[in-house]
Amino acid sequence: MTFLLTVLGAVLCSFTVSAEVVPQADFDIQGVAGKWYLIGFATNAQWFVNRKAGMKMGTAMLTPTADGDLEMSYASLSSDGSCWRMYNLAKKTNVPGKFTYTSDRWGSENDMSMVDVKYDEYALIHTVKTKGSDPTVVTKLYGRGVELSADLLEKFRQFSLGTGVLPENVAFLPRNAECPAA
Repeated sequence: MTFLLTVLGAVLCSFTVSAEVVPQADFDIQGVAGKWYLIGFATNAQWFVNRKAGMKMGTAMLTPTADGDLEMSYASLSSDGSCWRMYNLAKKTNVPGKFTYTSDRWGSENDMSMVDVKYDEYALIHTVKTKGSDPTVVTKLYGRGVELSADLLEKFRQFSLGTGVLPENVAFLPRNAECPAA
C-alpha cells in the first residue's frame, strides 16, 4: 500500500510540474524593466527546504534587450556582509511573457513565465527548472517596493499551492539590507 501511494504521489507531482502555466496575455517586456524586491519564494526543491529559514529578501534588476530577451541580475546580502550575485539571460520564445534560459551556476534548463504582472506594483513569475530528468517548480513574487498587500501575498500562496508546492514551502522573505552596486 505504501508503495502504491508513493507511486501515485509521484505521478500526481509529475502532472503538476508539467501542467502548462500561461503567461499574462498582454505582457509588456518594457514594463518589467528596473528594480524588483524578491518578497515571496516557493518550491519543493530540497535545497530550499534545507535553506529557507536563512533566506532573506534580495533584489533583481530586469533589463529588456533590443531583441526582446531579458537580462536578469540578482543580488542578496549575506549575513557575513558579502553579496551573493547571479546573472542570467532569458531568451524570448514565440509566446510573449515566456522565456527560457540555462543556469550556468546550477546547470538547469529553465522555462519561465510572467504569470501576473502589474508593472508598478508586483510580478508573479513561474519557472520550471529541469536538471537531468528532475523538473522542479519555482514561483517567485516580486514587488517594486519591500511590502505588498495581504491580498497579493495570499494570491501568491494560492498560486504556488496550485502548482504542487507544499504549504510549508511557501516563504515570505524577511527584509534585508541591499548589496552595494556592483
